[in-house]
Amino acid sequence: MNDSTRSAFESARRGAGVLLTSALGAAVIMVVLLGVMWGVEIVDYVLNGTLDRQFGIVGWHPDGLAGIFFAPFLHVGFGHLMANSLPLLVLGFLAALRGIGRFLAATAVIIVLGGFGTWFTSPDTITVGASGLVFGYFGYVVARGLFDRRPLDIVIGIGVAIAYYSILWGLLPNQQGISWQGHLFGLLAGVVAAWLLRRRRPATPSLDS
Repeated sequence: MNDSTRSAFESARRGAGVLLTSALGAAVIMVVLLGVMWGVEIVDYVLNGTLDRQFGIVGWHPDGLAGIFFAPFLHVGFGHLMANSLPLLVLGFLAALRGIGRFLAATAVIIVLGGFGTWFTSPDTITVGASGLVFGYFGYVVARGLFDRRPLDIVIGIGVAIAYYSILWGLLPNQQGISWQGHLFGLLAGVVAAWLLRRRRPATPSLDS
């Protein structure tokens, strides 16, 4: 094995190791996140939905703004939570592959911007559920490929767009009891997060004439 071949092999091995470590961290944080949501839903079930009413996003009510930070962890029953769990696990895992720090920052942007958009456009309505995060991670993963232009991110973004394009029907205001506002602003917040957290490229120096 010559030096160039050995160098390429070592580089590939290091890259695979980094990817494996990132995948493990992403899997752990998503399992923990879902575990918290299921734990909260069990408590809410015991309390007969009290948490939903007290800590959901209440549109146009100043005291309902606090729900922005709690609503993603609340659900209207176990069926609602089960419907969100698998897409949240998959899309959240893919969003977290680039590092836990970036993932947490993206999650914060999605929760705050998406939640405020929902509060502003849903007067006198209580909104709960992780679907805003689902749409946010979808937007984040797809847009990350466009903004970062890393080959792996581009491939993942295209794959997610193909596999989950059907969720975009959730942006339409035609389903009773479904917060299309939460979906829409979650998606937009995910795109904003991808832009804010994009890889910074060094400026290309220009030659003086």
